[in-house]
Amino acid sequence: MTDLRSLYPPIEPYDSGLLDVGDGHRIYYERVGTPGGKPAVFLHGGPGGGISADHRRLFDPSRYDLLLFDQRGCGRSTPHAGLEANTTWHLVADIERLREHMGVSQWLVFGGSWGSTLALAYAQKHPERVSALVLRGIYTVTRAELAWYYQFGVSEMFPAQWECFQAPVAEAERDDMIGAYRRLLTGDDPARQLEAARAWSLWEGQTITLLPDPSIAAAHGDGHFALAFARIENHYFSHGAWLDDGQLLRDADRLHGIPGVIVHGRYDMPCPARYAHALHKAWPESEFHLIEGAGHAWSEPGILDQLIRATDRFAKG
Repeated sequence: MTDLRSLYPPIEPYDSGLLDVGDGHRIYYERVGTPGGKPAVFLHGGPGGGISADHRRLFDPSRYDLLLFDQRGCGRSTPHAGLEANTTWHLVADIERLREHMGVSQWLVFGGSWGSTLALAYAQKHPERVSALVLRGIYTVTRAELAWYYQFGVSEMFPAQWECFQAPVAEAERDDMIGAYRRLLTGDDPARQLEAARAWSLWEGQTITLLPDPSIAAAHGDGHFALAFARIENHYFSHGAWLDDGQLLRDADRLHGIPGVIVHGRYDMPCPARYAHALHKAWPESEFHLIEGAGHAWSEPGILDQLIRATDRFAKG
C-alpha cells in the first residue's frame, strides 16, 4: 500500500510563471518532470484549493512533463480570492490556454474532488485534447450532493463540527447554509468575512479523511488560504458551478474512447460514492476502484496507491 513516503522524490519546477488569461486574472503555473515527456495537467480541488509541492510527486518525473496551476483567485494566481469572471467555463478556457502555451495537442488530465468536476467538464467540451483521465473523489455538483454536505447528511456524522460550521450563521438563516455563507463571505465586514471563511474551510478540513488528520485541518484554518478557498468554493456552489443539474453524468457519452481510472473512497463524506459508480456505468472505458477504509483525501493510503498505479500505467502509453 502506498503512503506519502512512497511518492516520487520532491522535484522543483523547471519552468514557472504567471499567464495572463484576461478578465484581470493571471494564472500561476509550473512545469515539472522531463521536457518532452508524456504531457499531463493536474487540476486541484476546491474550487479555490491551489496546488502544493506534494501534488508534483504523483507523477514519475522521468516519464512525465507535468503542468500544474493555481485556478483563478487562489494560490499564487491573482487577484487573490477574486470572484469576477471566475466560473467553470472560464477555467475550462484557461486549461486550453495552458495546453496551447505548453505546445501539446493532447495530454493526460488528472483531477481530484472539484478537480474531477473540472476534468469532466473539460473532457466533455474538448474530448480530442484528452489522452486519458485519472479522477479521484468524483463530484458532479448536483443539488443533491450540495445538500448532503452543506445542509443535511454529513451533519449527522460530524455533529460537533457541524455546530462549528453553523456558528457564524444566524439561526433564522440556517435553512440555506450556502446562501447564508454567501452573504457573509461577500459582505463589507472583513472580520466577519474571515471568521466565516475559516469556519467554512475547517468544516471541509475536518471531514474529508476517514481518520482525523490535524495537518489538513490546520492548513484549512490558515486565514490566507481559507479566504480564497471559502469565497471561491461558495461562489461556485451558489451557482451550481454553472452546470445543468446532472449535466456531467448526462453527457458522459462524450468521454467515449477516452481511457480512464476512477478512484473513490468508500467513506468519502463530501462526495457520495454513488456518483462515482454512476460515472463508471456511463463511461465503459473507465476502470473503477472503490477504496475500502478510505475517505476523500488523495493522501489516504489506499487512494494514493491507486493514483500512483494509474499515473505509472498511463506513462507507458
